[in-house]
Order: sequence, then C-alpha cells, then structure tokens
Amino acid sequence: MEGHLRTVASLHIALSILGFLLAIVLYSILSLIGNFVEDQNAEFILTIIANVLAIFLFILAIPGLIGGIGLLKYKEWARILILIVSALKLLSFPIGTAIGVYSIWVLVQKETTDLFAITNGQNQNQ
Repeated sequence: MEGHLRTVASLHIALSILGFLLAIVLYSILSLIGNFVEDQNAEFILTIIANVLAIFLFILAIPGLIGGIGLLKYKEWARILILIVSALKLLSFPIGTAIGVYSIWVLVQKETTDLFAITNGQNQNQ
C-alpha cells in the first residue's frame, strides 16, 4: 500500500502545482488582455476578475499540496485532509473523479490505516 499512498500524494501535489500554474497563466492572460483593451471600465473589470480568479485558484490548490506533502510523511491529519479534498474532486468529472475515487479507495484501506497507526506510533515513541 505504500506505493499507492506515494502515488496518491504525488497526484495531489502535481494537481496542486498545476492549479498554481493555471492561476498564474490565467492572471497573466487576463491582465494582458486588459492592457490591450481601450475601454477603461473593461480594463478595470478584467483586472478584478484576474485577481479574484487567481486568488481563488491558489486557495483551492493549497490543501492538496499541504496534504500531499503530509501524506509522504505519514501524517494522520494529511490522510483526513486528502480524503476531504478527494471527496471534493469527485465533482470534477472525469479526471478529478478518477483521482478522487482512487485516493479515497487507497486512504480507507485497512492496510493504509494500519500503516499510519504504526508510523505515528513509532514517531511518538521516539
């Protein structure tokens, strides 16, 4: 199960990084378009949309990145966080649904919960 767990962590980290990159690209494109528009109101609205969209995408990507890194360190809180993120990803058909289902399947397996219990128990004893 450790291989599946690393895969889930890597998928969530990669998707979060893609979310950050998407936020940067969309912000850049909308800002660039705003600079070429000759209407002052349209430029102002595009700037607001670019800022709000970038902030929104950054906020959505943060839990996956933090949870993925936590999963690689076998933190129980990260398992719970990624379960929540995965449940939300189920709404993002088709790729998000597939990743969400796979992540939930991996994280609720008895072997995975036992792995977290053993790893966290060893960390507390040291």
